[in-house]
Amino acid sequence: MTIARIVAGRDQQIVHCSQQETVREAAQRLAERRIGALPVLDRGKVAGIFSERDLLYCVAKHGDGALGLAVGDVMTAPAISVEPATSVNEALELMTRRRIRHLPVLEGGELVAFVSIGDLVKYRIDLVEHEAEAMREYIRSA
Repeated sequence: MTIARIVAGRDQQIVHCSQQETVREAAQRLAERRIGALPVLDRGKVAGIFSERDLLYCVAKHGDGALGLAVGDVMTAPAISVEPATSVNEALELMTRRRIRHLPVLEGGELVAFVSIGDLVKYRIDLVEHEAEAMREYIRSA
């Protein structure tokens, strides 16, 4: 199964921020949307990712002044990304190896989706449950 299949049918409006926005503005967006990360766009291209971890590290380093800094100064860059044709297992392996929880999905360099490790794990759990149900049905009918 590919990332394209997971994001098919999703509302394609991706919550994001710009490098010029303040950490305060980006943190408010994270809190309002109850999400863990935002792709950071520069002229429509992914320049990096601003995550809860970036916020935490920024506050730990800069204290109260952190909220006035530009996202571009504290984001994780460059962003590690995948393509729609990437398999779910490849994406999970990449996330585990790189210790990240969010991946921009790029097609031709353009952001088409943003997936979290939760999206991918949910897919895997649903698949295992479906396979288990199919096996139970097979056993019942035998």
